[in-house]
Amino acid sequence: MLDRGTRQPDADIAAATRPVAFRGAGFVPSASRYGGWVALALVIALWQAAGSVGWVNPLFLPTPSAIARAIYQLAVSGALWHHVSVSLLRIGVGWILGTATGVIVGFAIGLSRLARSVGITFISALFPIPKIALLPLLILWLGIGEEPKIATIALGVFFSTAIATYSGVDAVPRNLIRMAQSFNVPFATIVRRVIWPGALPSILAGFRITTSVALLLVVSAEMIGAEFGIGAFVLQAGNLMQTDQLLAGVVILSLFGLAIGKLIGLLEARLLHWR
Repeated sequence: MLDRGTRQPDADIAAATRPVAFRGAGFVPSASRYGGWVALALVIALWQAAGSVGWVNPLFLPTPSAIARAIYQLAVSGALWHHVSVSLLRIGVGWILGTATGVIVGFAIGLSRLARSVGITFISALFPIPKIALLPLLILWLGIGEEPKIATIALGVFFSTAIATYSGVDAVPRNLIRMAQSFNVPFATIVRRVIWPGALPSILAGFRITTSVALLLVVSAEMIGAEFGIGAFVLQAGNLMQTDQLLAGVVILSLFGLAIGKLIGLLEARLLHWR
């Protein structure tokens, strides 16, 4: 029989060697798949109830059912698709031009000392200027048509993309670059195999910003000088106090944002699967 003094150390050893939960899983934030949609459905239900019982004047805030009815009528008449297609064309062309130029300039700033000294100065000086304020000047330069609107979007997208790109290049660990250089890896291969994958998360994060910037600028540009487009439609509905159609345009813009965010999320999942 073991005495109490012998059993006590054994208990202490067992307590000291008990399994401990693993705490090194990293920071992997996750969101509920349906939480956001449930919250949105509750807000819409409360909004509809408030309008149905007369708590809210429908002229100031139409009910969701009235907005849905306005969207349906626009879709049936064909006006919705015409306005949407015009806006999408402007956004697509302007975003592609601004993004391509911004990525090239951002990599040049990140890789070249001369480009950095010149490029950062110009970007810092021109980036704070509201791009929509340049639309009248662009109309004088490019004429009345699609070119000024597309150029306005491209300018807004360019600066944000360039900043995100050279920030991503600067964030690439330098020890990886030095290791590749120590093995005499060609410069083009280092850019393609080391710097590009390392900068890609920042570039894709910049895409989320620039798509929203493009959406804001196309609406502003269409409100100033366009006959067709979501921005022109929203402005016309507001001038006529057709608040149901005005909010229908706002809902369509919101759906644009959701769709673009989803597409970029799929792109990140495909290109950044190694993270």
